[in-house]
Amino acid sequence: MLKFKNFSLCAALCASSLVLSMSAQAQITTESPPEEMGWWDSGKAKVNKILDEGDLSLMVAGHTHHGRGTYTKERIAELNEHTWGMGFSKAIRTKEDNEESLYAMVISDSHFRPQPMAGYAYQWMRPLGDKVEVGGGLTGVFISRTDYFGGFPFPVILPVASIGTRNTKLMATYVPRLSRNKGNGDVLFMFVRFDLK
Repeated sequence: MLKFKNFSLCAALCASSLVLSMSAQAQITTESPPEEMGWWDSGKAKVNKILDEGDLSLMVAGHTHHGRGTYTKERIAELNEHTWGMGFSKAIRTKEDNEESLYAMVISDSHFRPQPMAGYAYQWMRPLGDKVEVGGGLTGVFISRTDYFGGFPFPVILPVASIGTRNTKLMATYVPRLSRNKGNGDVLFMFVRFDLK
């Protein structure tokens, strides 16, 4: 079992490898206008655009909150809520000033094991003032966990939200309770994203 003391280096290496592999697979041409492309080519063009033009950011995770109403006290005492980890993302702004991003990160999961994940997120952004903004949207992500499907990556769609400036944001995603079993409750996962400009 991989504990946190050896985890930071593993997280950095795994997240970097995931970003590089995504970048290598996104080499396509976009000579045809997007409206003439099929959905597959249009999706690849979007990935290529985000990887080529997006701002690179560092993502640092450190806290996961397990719902006190959906887990027993005994179960919460066994779980890791200091889910340290890191990763990288690339994000662009749309014509409507919303945000699209691709990301890859590795954290220490609730059972102190590595949890790599990579995905796409779309957030509708709204200003709160001159510099601060809030966002809300959805993320589609592939996750690998040792306690599900033998570690084989599986897809999920989750809500995502953020607050901060364009360069630094506190972000969160929510995993709803999937069963009535008190050992499996809802989870709020939080992390910070810093632009590397």
